[in-house]
Amino acid sequence: MAGSVPLPAQRAAAAPLGNDAPRYTAPLAVLTTLFFMWGFLTCLNDIIIPHLKAVFELSYAKAMLIQFAFFTAYFVMSLPSGRIVTRFGYKNGIIIGLGGAAAGCLLFYPAAAARSYDLFLLALFVLASGITLLQVAANPFVAVLGKPETASSRLTLTQAFNSLGTTIAPQFGSLLILSTATKSSAEIARMSPMAADAYRYAEAASVQRPYLGLAAALIVLAGAIALFRLPKIEDVTPAAPTLGGERKSAWSYPHLVLGAVAIFAYVGGEVSIGSFLVNYFKEPSIAGLSEADGARLVSLYWGGAMVGRFVGTATLRLWRPGRVLMAHAITTVGLIVVTMLSHGWVAVWSIIAVGLFNSIMFPTIFTMAIDGLGKHTSQGSGILCMAIVGGAIVPVVQGGLADRIGIHYGFIVAALCYLYIAWYGAKGGPPERPALVP
Repeated sequence: MAGSVPLPAQRAAAAPLGNDAPRYTAPLAVLTTLFFMWGFLTCLNDIIIPHLKAVFELSYAKAMLIQFAFFTAYFVMSLPSGRIVTRFGYKNGIIIGLGGAAAGCLLFYPAAAARSYDLFLLALFVLASGITLLQVAANPFVAVLGKPETASSRLTLTQAFNSLGTTIAPQFGSLLILSTATKSSAEIARMSPMAADAYRYAEAASVQRPYLGLAAALIVLAGAIALFRLPKIEDVTPAAPTLGGERKSAWSYPHLVLGAVAIFAYVGGEVSIGSFLVNYFKEPSIAGLSEADGARLVSLYWGGAMVGRFVGTATLRLWRPGRVLMAHAITTVGLIVVTMLSHGWVAVWSIIAVGLFNSIMFPTIFTMAIDGLGKHTSQGSGILCMAIVGGAIVPVVQGGLADRIGIHYGFIVAALCYLYIAWYGAKGGPPERPALVP
């Protein structure tokens, strides 16, 4: 697939692996900063959703268009991002991606000033387009800066710092965006038209300064990376044998296609749950929390993923990745069933605990899906990146269901996603690799 994500089997040209391994410490530290930033920006959507839902008096389905606009960018922009990286290089691709994300943050200012939901959605699409380019440009470095046999563990470790960003973002949003309690539709209806208009304007404007600050941080980071010397990447022939012999394309490998569905399901399930948590915790039968207090609890959901990813760097070296993935997914389904059948703090803590078991899913599915693709690994990586569009579609489906049967039971959509992931871990992964002939 032209312009798709580069081969994880590539190697950095700056230095050979093994003897000069310490030379990769500084580049990995820089890349970790990028993982943190796009995790922070992505998770901030969980705070924007309840805020804009209240400002524009949206249904759950319409509020989920925030995630639809954001994650659709992965599907639309993955291939163009690959072409940008091919033409301008990985380092310049990262800089351009940071610039695009900064532009998306800046668009929040006119969106709030115009009080336009459509403009907010455009800003989110632009922001996510920049993040997509960051992922296409940065992910290959994580795979090549180290031994190939530890790629899954290393990717899990960098994803842990991505989760650090997702853990901090809700705290940031609760302080700067959700610090004042939003009024209900009934309360707004009792206000005079002038007072109601002023209230809506003030609420919409509360996102302006935080996103201006984020734009400034992204621009500073782009400048720092422009001055930093990253190793170059060059293509090499993968050392591992291709599973099942040579085939026409990545689409010919069932475990890759099934893995793309698993990525779709995982991102969709994880994002759906995170998107509803603030409103879920507001429910009188659940916890009756304010939006600000609920946002602080959301950080525990994402913080669990961070802890689980640090632990996963060890467990994935001890047990087969497919078995670890299956165990995590089955446990997640159980926790979602518990929250659907309970109320109060049992429902709160069971859904928060899902984050802990989400931890290793993305890197494990990704590495299982591209295993043994040989020269088609690049195309396979592109397919998996496009499958992140699950974060756009599944939340809208769950939102539509929540409007009909309630937010409590709408989580059944996420549970079905994790059931598929459990099956993929058990049966849908790559076949046994043929032994290497000495």
